[in-house]
Amino acid sequence: MGFDQIVFYFFATVLVFAAFMVITIRNPVKAAMFLVLSFFSAAGLWMLLEAEFLAIALVLVYVGAVMVLFLFVVMMLDINLVRLREGFGEYLPFGGLVAILLVIEMGIILSVGYGTQLPPAAHAAGYSNTRELGRILYTVYVYPFEIAAAILLAAIVAAIALTLRRRPDTKYQNPAQQVRVSRHERVRLVKMASEKKS
Repeated sequence: MGFDQIVFYFFATVLVFAAFMVITIRNPVKAAMFLVLSFFSAAGLWMLLEAEFLAIALVLVYVGAVMVLFLFVVMMLDINLVRLREGFGEYLPFGGLVAILLVIEMGIILSVGYGTQLPPAAHAAGYSNTRELGRILYTVYVYPFEIAAAILLAAIVAAIALTLRRRPDTKYQNPAQQVRVSRHERVRLVKMASEKKS
């Protein structure tokens, strides 16, 4: 067993353990932290597959942006953990069935032709998988890429529209009223007679 296989099995074991903890742990903050660990493990596996751009994008986008935002929202909300624990048992048989089907499918994929593939050829010195990914993305998959971009734009606009709705119990500043204000509306001069100390 070579060093690459040892590193692969290490990252794969950590990834499976972290993914299992994400779906079984009850505390949402701890589940999010285990999800961050699984993202880092998946990035390590992609580095072994010489997909450096995907590994860096996974860490920067998902860990650096999405998970930080998710943790911020989870910590800001008052989540009732007792209600989260109530319905766990009724979904357990369905979840177990889905898990068994996934294991069977992965076993079929790994058993068909496993070990018959040739090892990847060594790349030239000037090879860049980022350039290859961009070339394929903007030539072969340009229409799915544009459709995904339009869907993400619609999601961003919908999120902004949902957060900007007016609530009657929230106080807002109106910059137009603040600019139009005059001095006599804000400052009142009071003339008082001076008093002498006795």
